[in-house]
Amino acid sequence: MAVAQVTGPGSKLAIARGLRAETAASSLGQVLDVAACDEDDLYAAMDWLAARQDRIEDALAARHLAGGTLVLYDVSSAAFEGRTCPLGAIGHPKDGVRGRLQIVYGLLTSKDGVPVAIEVFQGNTGDPKTVASQVSKVKDRFGLTRVVLAGDRGMLTAARLREDIRPADLDWITALRAPQVKKLVRDGALQLTLFDQVDLAEISHPDYPGERLVACKNPFLEAERARKRESLLAATEADLEKIAAACARARRPLRGKDKIALRTGKVLNRRKVAGHFTIEITDHHLSYARNQDSITAEAALDGIYVLRTSVHPDSLDPGQVVSSYKALAGVERAFRGFNTDLDIRPIRHRTETRVRAHVFLRMISYYITWHMQARLAPMLFTDDDKPAAAASRTSPVAPATRSAKALAKAATKHTPDGQPVHSFATLLRDLATICLNHIQPADPNLPGFQIVTTPTPIQRTALDLLRGSHRLGIT
Repeated sequence: MAVAQVTGPGSKLAIARGLRAETAASSLGQVLDVAACDEDDLYAAMDWLAARQDRIEDALAARHLAGGTLVLYDVSSAAFEGRTCPLGAIGHPKDGVRGRLQIVYGLLTSKDGVPVAIEVFQGNTGDPKTVASQVSKVKDRFGLTRVVLAGDRGMLTAARLREDIRPADLDWITALRAPQVKKLVRDGALQLTLFDQVDLAEISHPDYPGERLVACKNPFLEAERARKRESLLAATEADLEKIAAACARARRPLRGKDKIALRTGKVLNRRKVAGHFTIEITDHHLSYARNQDSITAEAALDGIYVLRTSVHPDSLDPGQVVSSYKALAGVERAFRGFNTDLDIRPIRHRTETRVRAHVFLRMISYYITWHMQARLAPMLFTDDDKPAAAASRTSPVAPATRSAKALAKAATKHTPDGQPVHSFATLLRDLATICLNHIQPADPNLPGFQIVTTPTPIQRTALDLLRGSHRLGIT
């Protein structure tokens, strides 16, 4: 099931049909000697796997985590089909599917984004509520003596730091929320002129005793926030203009202060820009204008963020703190993989055990694809010269750059040895043309035999990189 989810994501019924000899879509069932199984066997295998999840996660942690390492953690959600599983609940959707039952799942990865452990929670569980079990997992089950846990500002809240992280003697890295950053500016701890010369600096404030604050300014993020704010303001103005026109039209004009205010409030709250407008409403009129003071005050903090950490300066300097926090992007990549390539949705299982096994299977499949993509990187658009890319980066705050080798692959669409560059999906489709053929001679006295198609040069390169053999005949 883990392999099938990589090569051709589908339901358990579809996977069972793809394994059986009479309906096989590949040689996977024959190669792994599971061609006789049906969907009931797959469900039994899920129950078998669920009972061994802790043991597998412990082994992955021993392989990819060690004392003193950085552990990344984040939470996502997935819409749920049906109404019988207790885990399904209405909550805040992170996958964009609103108004449906969902589950919440938290993923622990190494600093490189290798998945190590995953846990499923009820769909209405808030992000911070998932932290305590991860702390216990890292300290007690994995037995890590020196760990830095990185999580976003919505995850590692003040309450979680106070009640879960600090009592476990874990180091941590997170970020301050916008109101906390504004307070630093008001109190003079963060002076905006600081960024005239540098893009990051370490500061302190009495509200955070014994902690380090690393202030950063990213000009690319500054430009993006300015663009987005202008886009939201322009869209809001267009909607407000429609309301003003409705009040002024000759036929059936919009009347009543309450009705006008209700419609105006919906427009302002939709994009959360109410503070950037001054509004005047009467029984028959709406007027509006941008609040330039509010816009200017917000724009002054564009591109600025402040990281908060307990890690001693001897362990991580400010630049390394920034790089460690930015590594959370690896967890986001895993979530994108779950929702796209590995089809975590739809979830149609009825019991908690099966739902947890379903999500754990996706983590195993992503573990496989992570390592496959790492080995196949020279053939993919992926940057396979990370040291050169890191060396060309002017600052930890600056956006990640690609190496000259990766840029050349993207420009020419060919590898240095002249082969066409693939995405992971297209390379899998190319490898799928390697077939295991069963040949039955016309003479019934002669036995049948099997032969595998000869790999093309591209397929041979891929198989060599994967250190596999095309004699497996997996299509």
